[in-house]
Amino acid sequence: MGVLLSKEAKEDLLARGYSRRQFGRISALLGLGSAAMAASPLLSGTAAAKSAAASPKAPIEEAQNKSGMVRIGSNECWTGPFPTAAQAGAAVVPLGNRYEPSNLREQLIQTVSQVEKVPETHILPWPGSSDPLSRTVVTFCSPTRGLVTADPTFEASWRTASWLGVKVTKVPLRAENKYVTDVRAMLKADPNAGIYYVCSPNNPTGTVTPLADIKWLVAHKPEGSIVLVDEAYIHFSGAPSAAKLVAENKDVVVLRTFSKLFAMAGLRLGLSMARPDLHEKMMRYDGLNQSGTLSIVALATGTASLTQTAAIAERRSQMIAVREATFAHLKKRGLTYLPSEANMFMVDWKQPAQTMRDAFAARKIDIGRNWPIWPTMSRVTVGSAEDMKAFCDALDQIMV
Repeated sequence: MGVLLSKEAKEDLLARGYSRRQFGRISALLGLGSAAMAASPLLSGTAAAKSAAASPKAPIEEAQNKSGMVRIGSNECWTGPFPTAAQAGAAVVPLGNRYEPSNLREQLIQTVSQVEKVPETHILPWPGSSDPLSRTVVTFCSPTRGLVTADPTFEASWRTASWLGVKVTKVPLRAENKYVTDVRAMLKADPNAGIYYVCSPNNPTGTVTPLADIKWLVAHKPEGSIVLVDEAYIHFSGAPSAAKLVAENKDVVVLRTFSKLFAMAGLRLGLSMARPDLHEKMMRYDGLNQSGTLSIVALATGTASLTQTAAIAERRSQMIAVREATFAHLKKRGLTYLPSEANMFMVDWKQPAQTMRDAFAARKIDIGRNWPIWPTMSRVTVGSAEDMKAFCDALDQIMV
């Protein structure tokens, strides 16, 4: 179900090169909500739509069938939310009969502001980060101003742009420099784009774009465009955040999700940080405040998670130790992998990635997908020590 576009929104869209025929797609896009947006056949491509239509199994049955698998394919955290955060979430469940039982939304914003040193006026919570990601494409791109990203990177922005008829320019990562995003090549590839999207750490490579490079891009980009920085995996790397650029009122939108290190993928909570005028532009296409439709359990759990400084560092250290042990095993097997600063990595099998994915699946190991630019490489999530031992054992069986 779509949202009702206002007269002002329609006039803005027409002025930026969209046609009236595209209003329906934009309305549907904004009405999907964050969780549905990521999975919708509208945005996930024809192949995904056919796959969903062909499967007679209900989602719960599919989840049950997966329960026997080692799940290291979706970049989920290997454990649940921090105990203190889970307790905070559980404590508000008895208040679930009320729409607004307390000021939980305001508490989250205040906590983010304190932790990230960003004004409260620059913070919007969302049910995940897919909605604001797609919404920025609608807002700042158009048929005359495209989207520029690294390749490979998280594909959601590609799908949204393609659905809307927006030009998508993909720039290969810098192979000679640890596969980081090449911001100078991005600007050169399309000097008049609407969005320059930087995922850091990058999904699927786990490589960090130096903050100095992001600053350079912000300083040299065209007027009227934004730099969209997706920091879904920032807590796994400990790298400096682009949030400081938001605090400086730059043309920057920073996205966060609680789905990764905070282990809240199923609770759906995310954030966007940007100047108020940029947020206002993102929200002008519908009369509904999608940012306000938040679970009180997610709000309470997320707020408590942000202040767990020692637990965040400990979880990061646990992941790094398991990741490095896995890298050592891959090296022993003579396999090439990309050094990562997140809870995932790319490994090169020197053969079709799908063949290896099928081989692992036959051994109850669910590894991640590949990207078209790298057909022989798979993304693997760093799971628990037990998960990664199972991965390494299965690898040894496959490579006999």
